[in-house]
Amino acid sequence: MKLAITGKGGVGKTTLSALLAQVYADAGRDVLAVDADPSPCLAGALGFPDELQAKLAPIAEMDALIEERTGAKPGTVGGFFTINPRVDDIPERFSVDYRGVRLLEMGSVDLGGSGCICPESAMLKTLFTHLLFRDDDVLILDMYAGVEHLGRATVDFVDAMIIVVEPTRRSLGTARQIKKLAEDIGLNQLALVGNKTRDDEDVAFLEENTPDIPLLGVLPADLRVQEADRKGIPVYDHVPVLHTAAQQIAEKLEETIKSV
Repeated sequence: MKLAITGKGGVGKTTLSALLAQVYADAGRDVLAVDADPSPCLAGALGFPDELQAKLAPIAEMDALIEERTGAKPGTVGGFFTINPRVDDIPERFSVDYRGVRLLEMGSVDLGGSGCICPESAMLKTLFTHLLFRDDDVLILDMYAGVEHLGRATVDFVDAMIIVVEPTRRSLGTARQIKKLAEDIGLNQLALVGNKTRDDEDVAFLEENTPDIPLLGVLPADLRVQEADRKGIPVYDHVPVLHTAAQQIAEKLEETIKSV
């Protein structure tokens, strides 16, 4: 199962990524979580201890590795470099494991049509494609808003893109934009997850205003999410209501994918 989780900044996509990763890990699944956000924070949401977080580094910032694999220094434009460098060893070599979840940080990904043609973008594009072709039991990609990181050649390997939204028109407007971009490259397996819902009225608002994307479930608003972040402990442990909601979303997701 390969899941891409996206949404406007601040809506809670990293929280959902962490919750689902731990749900699957606790169920005995082999989980690889990939933080592809320009500002990685999935390790904190998963509650990785400081000593393990210190071992993580975004691949995009590994200048020596990028130069070794591509033959050119990061930051250079033009000239010759390998556009399909070796990356097969990177997930195992640079990921860190905690409570059954292996985590890899990619860092900033600039893979769109207007992105730079440079060694670091070639490295990350090749790595991203490699991740989609791997046979991990569960791959969870914590992305930023948009689908520029998904090319037409690899879109068939993503089982679902989950768009995290808040119960607001602005958030649903972003979901509508992401849907259009996804459909433009042939990615039609989309699902919504509502976050920070306070009551039935918020849930009804999401159900009534969804841009023709099925609503998998919701994560209730809970101030203990911020408390977990301050204490450096997993939301999964600290907020039982979100733990339960994530399990229900995972079950619904399994059913949705199997029915396609």
